[in-house]
Amino acid sequence: MSAGRLDRRSSSSSAAEPNQAVSTLSLPAGAVTIRKNGIEFLSTRPLAPWTEVNLSIESPSEKRRVTCSGVVVACDGNRHSGYQVSLLFLGLTPQTQQRLESLALSHLG
Repeated sequence: MSAGRLDRRSSSSSAAEPNQAVSTLSLPAGAVTIRKNGIEFLSTRPLAPWTEVNLSIESPSEKRRVTCSGVVVACDGNRHSGYQVSLLFLGLTPQTQQRLESLALSHLG
């Protein structure tokens, strides 16, 4: 993933301590930077690399949420400024891929 700007206004992501299993993260669309193969977001807590995560991303233009899963590939930062988490998507369906692409495009406008 390439580096990008994160929306630091929404840094209250639900995340887990390192080495703790994460079942689901619920993130507002404005708190994530969507990439072709994954996302980046700011978390108040670290996520251990290779942790599998189920995601629910809020769509600003629709009332529905996009749900998908991924694996943490990087987590950098500290408890004072937050942790920048990079997550790689796993097994996206074509429909989910299309919805994520539309979310990414809505942030460019």
